[in-house]
Amino acid sequence: MNKDDIIKTSKEVLFPLFPPPSVVPVRGEGCYLYDSEGKKYLDFAAGIAVNALGHAHPEYTEAATAQMKTLMLVPANYLSTPKVKAAKLLVDNSCFDYAFFTNSGTEAIDGCIKLARKWAYETKNPDANEIIAFRGAFHGRSYGAASITNKRESQPFFAPYLSGVKFADFNDINSVNNAISDKTAAIIIEPIQGEGGITPATQDFLTALRDLCDENHIALIFDEIQAGIGRTGKFMAYEQYGIEPDIAAFAKGLGAGFPVGALAAKKHIGDHFTPGSHGSTYGGNPLATHMAEFVMAKILSDGFLDHVNTMSKRLRAGLQHIKETTGAITDIRGMGLMIGVDTTHDISTLVPALLNAGLMTTQAGSNTLRLTPPLIVNETEIDEALHIIQSTLNTHST
Repeated sequence: MNKDDIIKTSKEVLFPLFPPPSVVPVRGEGCYLYDSEGKKYLDFAAGIAVNALGHAHPEYTEAATAQMKTLMLVPANYLSTPKVKAAKLLVDNSCFDYAFFTNSGTEAIDGCIKLARKWAYETKNPDANEIIAFRGAFHGRSYGAASITNKRESQPFFAPYLSGVKFADFNDINSVNNAISDKTAAIIIEPIQGEGGITPATQDFLTALRDLCDENHIALIFDEIQAGIGRTGKFMAYEQYGIEPDIAAFAKGLGAGFPVGALAAKKHIGDHFTPGSHGSTYGGNPLATHMAEFVMAKILSDGFLDHVNTMSKRLRAGLQHIKETTGAITDIRGMGLMIGVDTTHDISTLVPALLNAGLMTTQAGSNTLRLTPPLIVNETEIDEALHIIQSTLNTHST
């Protein structure tokens, strides 16, 4: 099928949940994608921070093929070597004691909510079921995850949502304090808001938030689905702050393209997930956890995170130069290779203009350009992206 046939057929058989596509990728290699017409694109979207190792990574492909030839699925109540090895790698390199693997980030978030509520029910009081989330956050699209995402306010047609949810203002500790009650089970936060415009939490805010949770017997949940697993230049995003959450959710870069998520918790809370409390048919399957182990081992290997930080500095320095010389950039935010750029241009036309020039990016928030390249991106590719951004900002109409 050619591009026109693919797009035409998609309109006939797929729900119209996304804007009409203009590009149909057919293959990838490293940090590049190629469409159905043979055009080459530098991929600084990476599936929204998913393809940590780029496209068609040869060792990744070999690892997947080898596992597919041996064992892909067993019942969730059975153990497998990949699941145990992946869990041990995650636990040994974090502040957590237990891990549970899921199929997606939204499932990991739902698991976090269930665990926190069960812990609060058993250690605080049976009515302690309230969750405090933040305006501007995005946690997923299942009913549990959507209920703690304030986008629910613009989607009343999905109501009723999960009850017992309050929203506070990001980076405003007084707003959080005002929302706390003796019914508060957990506070959930993205250390860097993704859909909220790549907005990092401040050090003072997270420190105060941790203190509030300790003082009020509240579980602190970090949503590291987008920011975790090497994306910020540390293995875990919480390491950037020296603040340890009680529970966390991971996905996206954890599988580097293979669908897998995880929730992790410290022992004092994790012990409350007892037999029958939670489960999953596909979650923790041997193939998914083998890929998670492979990806984590790569990211934890000598020099990998140093490379991420070096490339981050190069990209940010280049963006700063564009800001100073063109005036078209108004702000640069983020950590590692999770960077948000505000410009004087309309994001709804800037992203397509960059795509037309050969650079894939995404939008975050109302008007932020999101740059989340594969973590293996090199200096030449950084410079190429900067050249495309600068030339597009120079020629694109505001």
